[in-house]
Amino acid sequence: MERIITYVIDTTSAGLRIEQYLRRRGYSYQNLTQLKKMHESILLNGVWSYMRTSLKDGDILTVHIQETESSPNIPPVKLPLDIVYEDADIIVVNKPAGMPVHPSLNNYENSLANALMYYYQEQGKPFIFRCTNRLDRDTSGLTVIAKHMVSSSILSGMGVRHEITREYLAVVRGTLNPPKGTIDAPIGRTGSSLIERKIDFEKGEHAVTHYRVVEEKNGHSLVSLILETGRTHQIRVHMKYIGHPLVGDYLYNPDMEYITRQALHSYRLSFTHPITGESMEFTAPLPADMCHILSG
Repeated sequence: MERIITYVIDTTSAGLRIEQYLRRRGYSYQNLTQLKKMHESILLNGVWSYMRTSLKDGDILTVHIQETESSPNIPPVKLPLDIVYEDADIIVVNKPAGMPVHPSLNNYENSLANALMYYYQEQGKPFIFRCTNRLDRDTSGLTVIAKHMVSSSILSGMGVRHEITREYLAVVRGTLNPPKGTIDAPIGRTGSSLIERKIDFEKGEHAVTHYRVVEEKNGHSLVSLILETGRTHQIRVHMKYIGHPLVGDYLYNPDMEYITRQALHSYRLSFTHPITGESMEFTAPLPADMCHILSG
């Protein structure tokens, strides 16, 4: 993937070296190392420059990202792809339930990565798969993928600093009391299982989920959930902990009367654009199988 990014230097950045300026913009040390290996990747007022060159007010700094290789071991496969938004730096996709994000031993050609690899191969563009907010295979909804190494680095840093807001919608049985609250309970592994998690106040990792009931219908509640942390299976484990596990969750609540996958949907994503600084917000409507539970 190729990308040219232009920065106009103002008085607040004058005097900084190029490497210092880019670090402040969120570029990682690895990004800078990779850029040094690319042909004329750093131009100052149109002239190739070293990273240690000092900047002046009014300078035009151009970064030319040139990624010529694609992710190995991800075969391109033509699969349905619901693209919500795309620009030169990011792509936001509404992932269907049942599609893994990454290929694995038993899901080598049916993942989101396979679909995107095909999408960009058809355009003749190399593509390295870098997903920022991973979703479980059976969780539907929004996920954001970085299209090059710099947007990936910046988005990753935003994720670590909890600067990406993720709102999920889930369906559970019964009435939640209270209808709004915060679940603060650490999550750890269950025995020798690589997958299953549990509440573990001794060895678990800090985990916080904020919930709010949106509506009640057909003996079920539609619940909005916002993550403060991002532990494996956090929503699924936390909702079970308060006595309202997700319906259809084969691991924590095999209640398959209305749905055969966990009733969990990544509904809203909001964050600052990694390159432009613009505020971004995206939503994806509740999928039909979850709507069916509420309609009866």
